[in-house]
Amino acid sequence: MTEATVTSLIDDAMARIAAALELPRRDARLDARVLAAHVLGVEPAWLIAHDTDAVPTPQIDAFQNLLAQRLRGVPIAYLTGRREFYGRPFQVSADVLIPRPDTELLVELALARIPPDQAVEVLDLGTGSGCIALTLALERPLASVTAVDRSQAALAVAQRNAASLDTRVEFLASDWFSALGERRFNLIISNPPYIAAADPHLAQGDVRFEPLAALAAGADGLDDLRQLIAAACAHLLPGGTLLLEHGHDQAAAVRSMLQQSGVPSPQSWNDLAGIPRVSGGQVSE
Repeated sequence: MTEATVTSLIDDAMARIAAALELPRRDARLDARVLAAHVLGVEPAWLIAHDTDAVPTPQIDAFQNLLAQRLRGVPIAYLTGRREFYGRPFQVSADVLIPRPDTELLVELALARIPPDQAVEVLDLGTGSGCIALTLALERPLASVTAVDRSQAALAVAQRNAASLDTRVEFLASDWFSALGERRFNLIISNPPYIAAADPHLAQGDVRFEPLAALAAGADGLDDLRQLIAAACAHLLPGGTLLLEHGHDQAAAVRSMLQQSGVPSPQSWNDLAGIPRVSGGQVSE
């Protein structure tokens, strides 16, 4: 393998990834290219222009080490330590969920409710990598964004992202609202755990390696949403808005809970696949 070129390294890895993980060749090739670019410290486009270049032995060894982990199913984001969200790079580790494109809907809905010329108070519950809170802070610099998580390890990742993106967000260790006292906000958002504890998907794909506490929430997946919704209105300012990401089949249940808790006309919004992914609404003035 010491005489491997960029192309041969990627082609071999693609075939092995496709076979081991039962992925389409296109997806397996993308994985191989991402790992190669990471190990070589280059942009993916460089790989095309330098496809016949020989790869030095230390980089081959590093690549093979990462490839072995990928063949066991370890997510690419954890192997490279980063994932793009809303056009920006975020550091990730096994202490946080991997940011997903579906969650950009939550961000879009939140941005539509944060006037760019006003210093509104925003709360992100269960911030994880900080991708939601930091994106809102970057897109709405006048907003005052507070982000909480019960996991100190997750908060450490979020704080590193804040530093690398040169963004100010207040981070607090809190089990939902427990550390917030009587503070109130114009907007509360959350992507909480919402998968049923016995859901077979928890034993498949990337989620096998993600923190279970950030994924599963009781027998029906609604435990954390129940707790969050029950307490949220007491922390919203008059006319404030609550927005929650949830599972593909939970929209009706979440809207019902929102209405019972004091959100008079809750709505649901579909993601790019046409699945109701976010529900929420505004409390009375």
